[in-house]
Amino acid sequence: MGTVMDYCTWDSPEASTVAAIRNGIRIRGRTFTPEELAKIRTLVETSPGDHRFALSKRVCEELGWVQHNGRLKDRSCRDVLARLDEMGLIRLPCPRRPSVQRRRVEITPRSAPRPLPAFGPRDIEAASFRIVSGTGNVEQERLWNEYVERYHYLGYGVPLGPHIKYFVTIAGEPIACLCFAGAAWRVEARDRWIGWNGEERERNLRYVVNNTRFVVFPWIHVRHLASRLLALAAKRIAADWQRLYAYRPLLLETFVDSERYAGTCYRAANWLWVGYTKGRGKLDRQFKANLSKKAVLLYPLVKDASRLLRSC
Repeated sequence: MGTVMDYCTWDSPEASTVAAIRNGIRIRGRTFTPEELAKIRTLVETSPGDHRFALSKRVCEELGWVQHNGRLKDRSCRDVLARLDEMGLIRLPCPRRPSVQRRRVEITPRSAPRPLPAFGPRDIEAASFRIVSGTGNVEQERLWNEYVERYHYLGYGVPLGPHIKYFVTIAGEPIACLCFAGAAWRVEARDRWIGWNGEERERNLRYVVNNTRFVVFPWIHVRHLASRLLALAAKRIAADWQRLYAYRPLLLETFVDSERYAGTCYRAANWLWVGYTKGRGKLDRQFKANLSKKAVLLYPLVKDASRLLRSC
């Protein structure tokens, strides 16, 4: 058994927490049954020498918690274990290293403006898109991060869960970056358009993919280019997602800061405006509107996307 020094400070769970787990607890979009919680607690208690990463992998294996491509959901599991530790339901070993801020993306001459040959939107085709995430080409991914940090008004943000980063190139030179990643958990305007209930959303949210970043570099001045890129991305994202993650998304979503942009390129690419966010942000827990409200736009990848999202 581990010594007291193996564990962070821990208090017994409150009575309300103990009562809550009788019917299970939902964390990170998954409901954990009392039996699963008991398994997690047993694994943690019988593995005092394991660090948090090893524990998360063991829990995933024990519960069969995997992505559709067969990979363990150990990153999500670490968040779940940390939450259970906060609730007093388990006692995790202390982190091996203190948490750190995201390393600043260094800006170098590699992402500086450079001359390009004249081209029109029709010169860009599906083959102009190059996937840079999950390919093993670390330098290309770092360069993508640098371009986005430098030229997107939000800068670079680490995508959580399944995601695809694209470079768009002409004559071998990047002209734009796009990223598609997991959908926001709850968006009233989107959820109203789909018409699903909470159970259906929990089951099918993975079929919604968020266009989290899109930037055409500021020295590129080609009319209708942005809408052309969005249209081409919509044509290939389902097949690319299928190849990487073993399932096909049904709906794209994005949020446009209406104080900065009109979202014209999305509308021109046949995205649907369905309303506005409430300005609370993806990770808000206090239900306080402290961010600018954003226009919610959707792009169905199949004809009956809303019906399938309610039923699949």
